[in-house]
Amino acid sequence: MLKGKWALVTGATAGLGLAVAESLAGAGANIVLHDLIEPAPTRDRLRAQFGADVVSIAADLSQRISIEAMMADLLGRLGAIDILVNNAVVRHFSPVEHFPPERWEEALAVNLSAPFHLIRLALPAMKQRNWGRIINMASIYSTRAVADRIDYVTTKTAILGMTRAVAIETTRNGITCNALCPGTLPTPAIQNKIAGIAAREGRSIDETTSDYLATRQPTGKFVAMAGVGAMAAFLCSPAAQDITGTTLPIDGGWSVA
Repeated sequence: MLKGKWALVTGATAGLGLAVAESLAGAGANIVLHDLIEPAPTRDRLRAQFGADVVSIAADLSQRISIEAMMADLLGRLGAIDILVNNAVVRHFSPVEHFPPERWEEALAVNLSAPFHLIRLALPAMKQRNWGRIINMASIYSTRAVADRIDYVTTKTAILGMTRAVAIETTRNGITCNALCPGTLPTPAIQNKIAGIAAREGRSIDETTSDYLATRQPTGKFVAMAGVGAMAAFLCSPAAQDITGTTLPIDGGWSVA
């Protein structure tokens, strides 16, 4: 389905980024795995598992000069980034009045400015080929708030506006731009958070996980990362060529509860 297409997935060493990369590789795409530290072992595994061309690259997405250098390198080597998945994210937990200003600036840079820069640098080659797919990873918290996470809530909300703006500008160029809004995923960060709660309260991991999910997703289950990856692959398929500018929740019913 995606044979010959190059997909750049940011923040792809593990967790959701890796799941998306695996789904795209399974659909035939060649993959660029990005992270702050080059994910070479993951690159080698994906090559062996899917028989795809896989490139790994490191870049600090909080620095525009690093983003521009990475994209110049990739475009010089590959000719185009056909599929761009803006997945990399940073977050900090703190009340607004105690939120460290440097953490706020970092979140704006990585969660919001980096997707903008990556999109603007990828678009010329997409337009030249009259084909491109941009997927911005938003969140359930792009449509609602939660305490002590102002950086995450703000940047994920803003990503929806960016998605709409890019979509409307590219409707006649064979390019789509959509946002996925997952609920609670079994990422390392979430599992560590649940383990911390369990340890503080002297409870089992299973019991704590059950209670944690019960207050969020009506299904009472984690959202499957493979399901989010499959939706990303679908959005790159011919069947999704007329889907653009949308916000797609994958949250076990959380957004309608």
